[in-house]
Amino acid sequence: MRSLVLSVTSGGIDVHALGALDWRREFAAQNPHAPRWFLDAREDLTPRLGQIAVPVLLLWGDADPISPVAVGRRLTELLPDAELVVIPAGTHELASERASEVLPHVERHLLKPRK
Repeated sequence: MRSLVLSVTSGGIDVHALGALDWRREFAAQNPHAPRWFLDAREDLTPRLGQIAVPVLLLWGDADPISPVAVGRRLTELLPDAELVVIPAGTHELASERASEVLPHVERHLLKPRK
């Protein structure tokens, strides 16, 4: 793997401490066949994030209660080579709702020459 792009994710950290809305109960009610591992997984990967040795692009929207910008900022602190891009008024559906705004950032990140 040469690079990584993450969009409005927990990144394996405790998002509730950063003001995130807990989406699991509502999601489970709306998606009764969702796999339990998806709803139950809460492993804290904070100690391991520093081991990610590739550049990471973090895409966030500033109108996302599920994964607020504070989560992206924290991941920027934990990942050795991370860049945070915040899309104004972007929601949790940022990648699909604002694809035309997100795409240039992803292209720039993926096409950047690597050592």
